[in-house]
Amino acid sequence: MFGKLKQYQFLFEELVKRDFKKKYKRTILGMGWSMLMPLLTLLVMKVVFEQFFGRNIEHFTTYLFCGNLLFCWFSESTNHGMRSLYGNAAIFTKVNVPKYLFLFAGSVQTVINFALTLVVFFFFCWMDDITFTWKFLLLVYPILTMLLFCIGIGLILSALFIFFRDIDYLWGVFLQLLMYGSAIFYKIDNFPPNMQIVFSCNPVYRHIAYFREIVLGATVPSWETHLALAGFAAVALLAGMFMYKRYNTRFLYYV
Repeated sequence: MFGKLKQYQFLFEELVKRDFKKKYKRTILGMGWSMLMPLLTLLVMKVVFEQFFGRNIEHFTTYLFCGNLLFCWFSESTNHGMRSLYGNAAIFTKVNVPKYLFLFAGSVQTVINFALTLVVFFFFCWMDDITFTWKFLLLVYPILTMLLFCIGIGLILSALFIFFRDIDYLWGVFLQLLMYGSAIFYKIDNFPPNMQIVFSCNPVYRHIAYFREIVLGATVPSWETHLALAGFAAVALLAGMFMYKRYNTRFLYYV
């Protein structure tokens, strides 16, 4: 799958450019919205939840930003990925090109948006008197596994969306549930052990927890955490690739 990117490099680059132009067309701030939207969401969540949870959580703004940063990336990437195949049906029904290129192009866009917000996040860390250490370099690992995980989930959703348009509505409801189940604005320490195990099975929460251990705890996560993140990414990616390989020829009949 990834080997064909070189062969279709020109098409891939044009798709990335098109997606950027399409997203920010006729907007005044342009790419500025990529940084502004997470900040506005952060502001709303801080105002709403600080009185309930902020008193018991040190560096609550940074704690909240960690969760919001990764969840917004996951939400944007998977939503974009879900519609990537159906939205480009006019192209692949006429030209024989690898269909996953459309999703990969959208993933590049969301990664750039995430990178811009990450710069703002580091600025907030500095404002919140967070000590920067060499351990911050380890944040590359959860970013990479989250990228692969998002691509895998995007592949699965885009294939399902071709056959069942209801996925659009169901995924919206699921994301709402996932947001509250990812401990973005609260800690899980007070939950019973069996509930904490449930949280550990949530890939988004595990990525958020990794970020918090590095940024707020200044500790290196365990090998179990590293293996879990790699496992989530591998399972999602393999499942997505399997669905594309199995249903590749059937997509044309449902768009």
